[in-house]
Amino acid sequence: MPVSTENPSSIETRAGIRVRAPGRLHLGFLDPAGSLGRRFGSLGLVIEGFETEIELVASAIDRISAGPGAAAAEIDRAAGHLERLRQCTGCRQPLALHLHRTLPPHTGLGSGTQLALAVGSAFARWHGLALDTQTLARWLGRGLRSGIGIAGFDQGGLLLDAGPGADGSPAPLLSRLALPPAWQVVVVQDPQHRGLSGADEKRAIAALPPLPQPLAAEICHRVLMQVLAGAAAADFTAFARGLNRVQQILGEHFAPAQGGSVCTSAPVGRLLQWIAAQTGAGGEPLAATGQSSWGPTAFAIVPGREAARALLAAADGAGVVAPRLVLHTVAARNGGAVLLDPRRG
Repeated sequence: MPVSTENPSSIETRAGIRVRAPGRLHLGFLDPAGSLGRRFGSLGLVIEGFETEIELVASAIDRISAGPGAAAAEIDRAAGHLERLRQCTGCRQPLALHLHRTLPPHTGLGSGTQLALAVGSAFARWHGLALDTQTLARWLGRGLRSGIGIAGFDQGGLLLDAGPGADGSPAPLLSRLALPPAWQVVVVQDPQHRGLSGADEKRAIAALPPLPQPLAAEICHRVLMQVLAGAAAADFTAFARGLNRVQQILGEHFAPAQGGSVCTSAPVGRLLQWIAAQTGAGGEPLAATGQSSWGPTAFAIVPGREAARALLAAADGAGVVAPRLVLHTVAARNGGAVLLDPRRG
């Protein structure tokens, strides 16, 4: 498929199908070693403010283009997804695909899954095919370890899955909750770093020793009785204590693959360490902090916008916000991807 960087106005956009797919934070695995037979299992949170947006339109010839908000590396991946979809469906009508914007790849925001599912859902809608998200994900090679991106595309929220089956079956969704609407998420990005992916990620996971079963059991206990219970009851202290402990266990486990650190980015790590040390008058945590997947994106979930503002102002005053870091304060997103098809009103 020819590739260009032309403006989408040069393509027939009036009848185009647009899909906006949300970014997500991967908050941790339940049992990376699969001590009870299901490996991984994942906790994740879909967030506002970060999206992949694509548009699929009719064209005399196949072509793909990208706007300034799209990562150049995603062009080839998008072309590969279209070709795979054609192989699976036999639909060969010429199409033009425009990437309006994409999540930054390999930063812990789920860019690969959201791009694949955005292209897949637009392709299916264009051709009138009744294909569910799980089928599209399987065809396009997504959800091999975590089902959070797939469930997040469908419905958003705070999500928990059981990990894929030993036979490769998709990870079943165990829980979906909406975070209390007042809670905010400070997203910390380091544009100079990228997390592990592909073959490097597989080698890193294979080289790690198994996570001991007692620690996997503690993660599950904390997730169920503190993280999920805290979110459901709007008990921020319980939520933060549970998630902080989960991130501590997993950060220490994966540190050997990250240069001995719980964060892939040293400036991100310094900021998170400072935030984690801040407590209230009774010793309660002021934030739930951690790294999303392999990073370098990190997060600090706080109980409100004013809490976020005060925390960031204090961090800036303490000199722990490196100039190269990019910080955003966003809400949790309790809905999934948005598909717009002007052909159907």
